[in-house]
Amino acid sequence: MAQLLSVNVGLPRDISWRGERVFTTVWKEPVQGRHMVRRLNADGPGDPSGHGGEHRAVLVYQMDSYRYWEQQLGRTNFTLGQFGENFTVEGLPDGEVCIGGQHRIGGALFEVTQPRVTCYRVRIRMDEPQMAALLVSHHRPGFYMRVLEEGEVGSGDEIVKIADGPERMAVAEIDALLYLPGHSRELLERSLRIPASSPGWKGSFKALLEQETNQVSTGNAGLTGAATPPAAWRGFRSLRVARVERESTSIISLSFESVDENPLPVPLPGQFLVLRFRPKPDTAPIQRSYSMSSALEAGTYRVSVKEEVNGLGSTFLCNHVKVGD
Repeated sequence: MAQLLSVNVGLPRDISWRGERVFTTVWKEPVQGRHMVRRLNADGPGDPSGHGGEHRAVLVYQMDSYRYWEQQLGRTNFTLGQFGENFTVEGLPDGEVCIGGQHRIGGALFEVTQPRVTCYRVRIRMDEPQMAALLVSHHRPGFYMRVLEEGEVGSGDEIVKIADGPERMAVAEIDALLYLPGHSRELLERSLRIPASSPGWKGSFKALLEQETNQVSTGNAGLTGAATPPAAWRGFRSLRVARVERESTSIISLSFESVDENPLPVPLPGQFLVLRFRPKPDTAPIQRSYSMSSALEAGTYRVSVKEEVNGLGSTFLCNHVKVGD
């Protein structure tokens, strides 16, 4: 029997990390008694840039994954809510729970909408630099649910499956489809037929499907030797500075994260970022290209910048860019 073991709540707080202040709700603690779950956010006022909202009202993580990571990481100091989840549950494994599946817990009804979007905050909470990438590569991301019927929940409540997702695509399968190599056209098409899937993930899968179509309809792999990997997206998109690291007196590293529900695909070897920014007010924006400077992982992109003498772009990036920009 699947069961709700703990309801965990965290209000936004500023965390000091690597000399920077990070605004986050990833620190969650169990609450006693019954807890009212609303449609937009299980925590109440939260950090909607990363969590909350209709499609990410409740984050779920499994006790089986707790045991797994204890063994993998050699740790025994986990506490409930350690992975930033609102619900710690027994059962509901990522390999079996389907996107679009509906589950009743206590007086509320929930629908699974997407895997967790891994970001650097889970690395801060876990004190494990590779945690965001590990959640993806080990197929244990956890998942979000939206609230179809508001109600009270509490530890000990039975979790009753009401319906499977229409395409029966598991959380781990959907997560791998976006973040890991090998995008099956059939699976992409199936993913777009799931009404409950969040708009951000649908947008990412639609873009991947369009890229697959363009690769088939243009070019000739027999002549070129191999198909050129598609770009992660078309044109420019806004990213937020997740952290700034001072590597030396003249070199910094900037890490970027998504500012919306569209997760960042894992970059391919050799890919780079084109940054477009305005170093001075009332001037035209400039563009600079930088290669990725970190291990290929989900959730963030990182570039390193060397400040050049009289370099307009590098001087601005090295001296004026802050976390949260």
